[in-house]
Amino acid sequence: MNEVFLEQQLALAGVCQSAKLVQSIARNGEADETACEASISSILVTNPENTQQVYGALSNLSIGFSTVVEQLDSNVKQKDAELTRYIASILGLERKLSRNTKALNELAERVSHVQRQSAHIGFESAQIYSSLASIYSDVVSPLAPKIQIAGNPNHLSLESNQKKVRSLLLAGIRSAVLWRQLGGKRRHILFSRSKIVHAAKHAVRNAD
Repeated sequence: MNEVFLEQQLALAGVCQSAKLVQSIARNGEADETACEASISSILVTNPENTQQVYGALSNLSIGFSTVVEQLDSNVKQKDAELTRYIASILGLERKLSRNTKALNELAERVSHVQRQSAHIGFESAQIYSSLASIYSDVVSPLAPKIQIAGNPNHLSLESNQKKVRSLLLAGIRSAVLWRQLGGKRRHILFSRSKIVHAAKHAVRNAD
C-alpha cells in the first residue's frame, strides 16, 4: 500500500473515532479519555510534518481503526446505523465547509486563538473545551442541518458533555478536512472497502 493511502486511513480513522466517542458520551456519559484527548488535540495541530503527527502515537487511534473495521468489514453483519449516520454527517458537513471561504477563514482564525490560549492555560482547561465547542456551534454547525445526537437525556443535558460532544464533532471535521486534503473521497469508502479494512486491521495490530 502506498504512503498516501495509509495516511488517508489515519484521517478516516480520526473521523470514525470522533463519531464513536460522541456516541459513547451520549449513551454512557463518558468515553475513553486518551482517545478523547488525542482526537480533540488534533484540532490544534495545524502544521504537521506528517499525518501521524496530528494524532500522536498510532495507539491513540485504536478506537477509530476498530470502528472502521466494525462499520466496513463485510464479515461483520450487524452494522451500527446510528454511527454510520454520524460519520456520514461529519463528512457531509466538511464538504459544506470546504466550499465556504468565509467560514474557513473564521475557523482558522478562531482555532489560532485557541492555540494561543492553550499555550497559556494548558490543553486540559475547561476553557479550551468551551472555546472549541463554541467554534463548532458558531462556525461549522450552521452550514448544514444539525447533527442529531441520540442518547441518554440525563447525559446529554449536562453542559460539560455538550461541550465535549461539540469539541469531538469539530475534531471529526478536522479529520475529514485532512482526509479530503489527502485525496479521500466518499466513493473510496464504497468501492475500496476491503483495502480500507485490511489497512485498519493492520493498524490495530501495530497499535497494540
